[in-house]
Amino acid sequence: MAGAEETGAHDGKRRKTYQGTHKAMRDGVWHSLAPAVAECGRAAAVLCGKERLKYVSLAVLVVQNASLILSIRYVRTLPGDKFFYTTAVVLAELLKMLTCLVLLLLQHRGNVCEWLRYLYESIVLQPADTLKLGVPAVIYTLQNNLQYVAISNLPAATFQVTYQLKILTTALFSVLMLHRSLSRAQWGSLLLLFCGVAAVQVQQVGGGESSTAGGDQSYLIGLVAVIISCVSSGFAGVYFEKILKGSGGSVWLRNVQLGLYGTALGLFAMWSKDGAEVARLGFLHAYSPAVWAVVLNQAFGGLLVAVVVKYADNILKGFATSLSILVSTAAAVFLFDFHVDWLFATGAAMVIGAVYIYSLPPRPSAAAAKKEDEKGPVGATVLSVKS
Repeated sequence: MAGAEETGAHDGKRRKTYQGTHKAMRDGVWHSLAPAVAECGRAAAVLCGKERLKYVSLAVLVVQNASLILSIRYVRTLPGDKFFYTTAVVLAELLKMLTCLVLLLLQHRGNVCEWLRYLYESIVLQPADTLKLGVPAVIYTLQNNLQYVAISNLPAATFQVTYQLKILTTALFSVLMLHRSLSRAQWGSLLLLFCGVAAVQVQQVGGGESSTAGGDQSYLIGLVAVIISCVSSGFAGVYFEKILKGSGGSVWLRNVQLGLYGTALGLFAMWSKDGAEVARLGFLHAYSPAVWAVVLNQAFGGLLVAVVVKYADNILKGFATSLSILVSTAAAVFLFDFHVDWLFATGAAMVIGAVYIYSLPPRPSAAAAKKEDEKGPVGATVLSVKS
């Protein structure tokens, strides 16, 4: 009898010990997993926020691309006095630079002393680094002025389609300067892009926009301006990318450096082309709310591209470009009496398809695919247990 009681007491004690150990293990596991679970929750929230921001930024980019071209075309074809587009380029560069300065100040938590020290050390004390930005600044200033010339002489939809040649020039300069390799699909898309743009130019010779803007427009001048703009855009973009990847520094700091050059060069271009007229009529001659909207759109459009590059990928950027072409064409039909025939529609479709194909990620090579097959399915792990 006593033995049975001792056995029962021993079993009860062992059960309590087991329950206590189990509870301790459970609590320990929970305490070890709780931070990971919380971190996963926070990561999911961040990903949802980034995903939302990605599509919002792309939607805004579509509207910005289409509205900038349409608004420039609108203000440049209005009857009456014309504003000096060289002054608009200067104001856009100045606003962009001031915005980047404010963003850098926010990065330094509003500490003006640290902000000024950072600018002094990054710009003044590193003249060689700052001078590197002189080359793309000259080209960007030329490009911004040429865009006004091109849009003033070409229908908005024609300019939007033709301007996609910058993809071709960017790809070629990437191969030459960055030694980047392109897939067969990308080379094919570039050929398709060129053919689509050529089809649009053939259509434009026979028809296009029935605008009452005046007879001072020259299709040839507009075409030459947009081609030079595409070449300069491709070279400047690749050169700027090479600088960003070859050295440190914030993107906002690089834009401040570009803005310093761009503002000075823009003032020089304004003085060279319109200096006498600006002195006589004023810097803001013929500026209307629509012109100010163009300046703001151009100033913040470049910063918007930086946001899209950060939060989106090439496929979605390709979609944004394609959608902006469609939006510009549809709006031009209603706003400027633009005539869309089968040749323009075919050329535009070829350009949109080329943009989409070029933005697709390259397929893995046969050797890489074979290597992946040898690794087995994703997530499969072989565990070796030492005896």
